Amino acid sequence: MKTFYNPHHALHQGKLEMFRGQLVPCFEVPDRVDHVLAELQRRPIGPVLPPQTFDDHALTRIHSSRYLDFLRTAWDEWVALDAANAARDALPSVWPVRTLRSDVLPANFSARMGLFSMDAGTPLTSGTWAAARVGADCALSAAQAVVDGERAAFVLTRPPGHHAGADFFGGYCFLNNAALAAQHLRDHGFERVAVLDIDYHHGNGTQAIFYDRPDVYFTSIHGDPHTEYPFYLGYADELGAGAGLGANRNFPLPRGTGFAVWREALAQALQGIKAFGAQALVVSLGLDTFEGDPISGFTLRSADYLQVGADLAAAGLPTVLVYEGGYAVAEVGVNAVNVLQGFDSAAV
Repeated sequence: MKTFYNPHHALHQGKLEMFRGQLVPCFEVPDRVDHVLAELQRRPIGPVLPPQTFDDHALTRIHSSRYLDFLRTAWDEWVALDAANAARDALPSVWPVRTLRSDVLPANFSARMGLFSMDAGTPLTSGTWAAARVGADCALSAAQAVVDGERAAFVLTRPPGHHAGADFFGGYCFLNNAALAAQHLRDHGFERVAVLDIDYHHGNGTQAIFYDRPDVYFTSIHGDPHTEYPFYLGYADELGAGAGLGANRNFPLPRGTGFAVWREALAQALQGIKAFGAQALVVSLGLDTFEGDPISGFTLRSADYLQVGADLAAAGLPTVLVYEGGYAVAEVGVNAVNVLQGFDSAAV
C-alpha cells in the first residue's frame, strides 16, 4: 500500500483553541502525523511518497471559489490588520446564524472569518493554507493511485478534512480531503463511490457536500450528536435529499460504546455500501474511537484496529484511506498502522 505523506503538515500548528468555554492548547498537533510516520517506518507496509501537484481546478470541484480565495489570503490579511497579529493565530468571533445573510461577502476581516467558519476551535495560522493545500494534493494523489490500479492508498496528512464544508472550515478542518478523493474517483471512471466515515465525530462537511447527489454514498459511525460534536448533523433520520435521497446513512452511537457494538454498526454500513453498488471506497479514518482519546467517548483498543482494517478490506473495493482525527497522540501511530496492516493482510 502506498502512503502519500504531507511533508509540510507542521506548517499548520495552532497555539490555542476554544474548548468548553476556555482557551486551551490545541489537541490537533503535528505529533499526530509524526507518530504515524514513525510507526510506518518501524512496520513498513509500502512506500511513503510525496504527493503529485494538482491544479486548483480539483479543489473547485468541492469548495466554492470565494472560500478558497479567502483561505489563500486570510493570514496576510490578518497580519495586515496589526503587525502584532503575526504572533497570534486567528479565531472567528461572529457568525451569520439564522435570519442573518451569508450571500454578501463583508469587507471586514472578522466578519469574513465568521462567514467561512463553524466554530472557535479551529485556529487559522501562518501555515494553514500551505499545509492544507499540500494535504489536498496527498488525497488527490492517493485517489489517482487507485485510478491507476492500486488496491488501496493511504493519505497521511493534517490538518484533517471531514468537518470542512464546501464553503466553511471547522473541527480542525479546512479542505475536505475525503470529498476531494471521492470526487477525483468519480471524475476518473468510477461511476458510484462510497465514503465511509469512522471518526468519532460525524463528518458533517462530507455529508453536506454530497447530500443531494445519487452518485456518492455517504455513511458514518460516530458519537451521538445529541451530546457530541458537531452536534447539528449526524442523526439517523438524515437520508439524503432530492436525487440523493437514500444515499446517506448515519449510525450515531452513545458515549461508552465498545468494539462489539461498534463493529456491528460497521457491518451494517458496509452492507449499505454494497447495496449501493459502490465501485470504489473512501474511508475517513479517524482514530479518536480509541479508549484513551481525550476528546472522544468510544472504547476501542489498539488490537481492535487490526480487525477494523480487515473488515474494510473485506468490502473488496479499491480504497483510499484518509487520516482524520485521533488525539491520544502516543498511541495514534500504532492504531493507524494496525488498520493499514489489517487491511493489507486481508486484501485480495
